[in-house]
Amino acid sequence: MIEPELLIGAGATVKKVKATEVIFQEGEPAAFYFQLLEGSVSWSNFHHDGKETLQALAGPGECFGELPVFDRQPYACSAVAETDCLVIKLGIDPFHRLLQEHPEISMMFNQMLSQKLRFKLFLVKQLASHSPEQTVWELYKYLQRNTNNVCHNCGKVLLTRQQIANLTGMRVETVIRATKSLEMRGSVRIAKGKVFLKSLDRLQGMQTIIE
Repeated sequence: MIEPELLIGAGATVKKVKATEVIFQEGEPAAFYFQLLEGSVSWSNFHHDGKETLQALAGPGECFGELPVFDRQPYACSAVAETDCLVIKLGIDPFHRLLQEHPEISMMFNQMLSQKLRFKLFLVKQLASHSPEQTVWELYKYLQRNTNNVCHNCGKVLLTRQQIANLTGMRVETVIRATKSLEMRGSVRIAKGKVFLKSLDRLQGMQTIIE
């Protein structure tokens, strides 16, 4: 995303965050632009019944909770550290000045927000049109093509089945059954509780494996 040196030069500070620590909560007034240097952060809505809707997972180099930076509304979701993290944060006003001084960063944000919107449209389409098995299969393929949530070397899915469930709104048992069915079809491999995908070329050759 934005070079850390550029953010620090604009007045940003770096903060260590422990795993499970809440960085900000849904509904709070926004004051900072956040970018992750190390670790993993979930961006979620938490419901009264205890259910979590996972909106996104941020990894090193990615920002999170960026919407209020642009519309100055309260945070739309809560950000929670999944692991010990190193976070860099910059006040909203200095951030806007940085955008004015570096218009190429604004273009980068336009592209990033477009990608996030496309992912949400993809999820809505899959959930409305397909069975749970097909939805999980299409999501695995999307994650491998478009995100850092699948290891590019070994094909391991870096999201847990619970996180997949929180992302899609399914029950975790449904995700487990769907993934097991995909393994029986030869679409994925499960080893020691981890899901592994085939190479992108082989995935593209299996587009019609699930009917």
